[in-house]
Amino acid sequence: MSYKTKYAPQEPDYPDFKPIGSSFKISSGKKKRGRKPNKKKQYFTSDTDAAIKEYLASTNQDERDAIFSRRIHYAFYKLAENLIHTFKFYYTEVDDLEDLKHEVICFLLEKLDYFKPEKGSKAFSYFSIVGKNYLILYNNNNYKKKKQKVDVLKADEDDGVLHQLGRDGRKQEIKDFIDYLTEYIDKHMFTMFKKDKDRRVCDAINVLFKRRENLEIFNKKALYIYIREMTEVDTPVITKVTKVLKKKYKELYTEYNEKGYVRI
Repeated sequence: MSYKTKYAPQEPDYPDFKPIGSSFKISSGKKKRGRKPNKKKQYFTSDTDAAIKEYLASTNQDERDAIFSRRIHYAFYKLAENLIHTFKFYYTEVDDLEDLKHEVICFLLEKLDYFKPEKGSKAFSYFSIVGKNYLILYNNNNYKKKKQKVDVLKADEDDGVLHQLGRDGRKQEIKDFIDYLTEYIDKHMFTMFKKDKDRRVCDAINVLFKRRENLEIFNKKALYIYIREMTEVDTPVITKVTKVLKKKYKELYTEYNEKGYVRI
């Protein structure tokens, strides 16, 4: 796959902003003795938040286009890029990841009018979840297509398909419940967890649940390390969030067994 930047927008000038979403690290530019100080380069800033509010408030399409092009497009581009590489959404029908980024940006643009800042929602969190959900669905669909094209015996070597044939009923039941669970977490995550770092961990775990069909990590310790790398939080925080989700899992599974569904 190519990593060209044919769709990459120019980074806006940020004379004075409050950082919100971060991407990669760059050096400070000043030489000092000892360890070189680094700082994170921000792409989703308070100006991005302000631009989104101005975009939503405007009814003039030319004005909207100008606001998006100059002040929102770059943030969406970097968000799409980070989501693809952080969560490894590489099962794609396109040959160039720049085309996939472009598709994500178009989807985020479609969802801009659904964002309601007056309800207290944070743009970075909202569009991160929207973008992840789009990529999860896109990635899983392409993974299923890949499996369908593979010879059954070869697929068994890779994924243990034949070994699972006798348990289709039970697998479908668990799949249906996990689908209810991930939808419930998406809707109630901001009430279940008040701290941003807890929400990041919860969202990362939920992403793993959604991508369970093509997840290649089954060791608990490896999963903890994977989540820690995605969220940049310490293990005790992951353990705390996991305990809350485990309790909720048991509670919802009991409801699912009794009713056949989970009330979202």
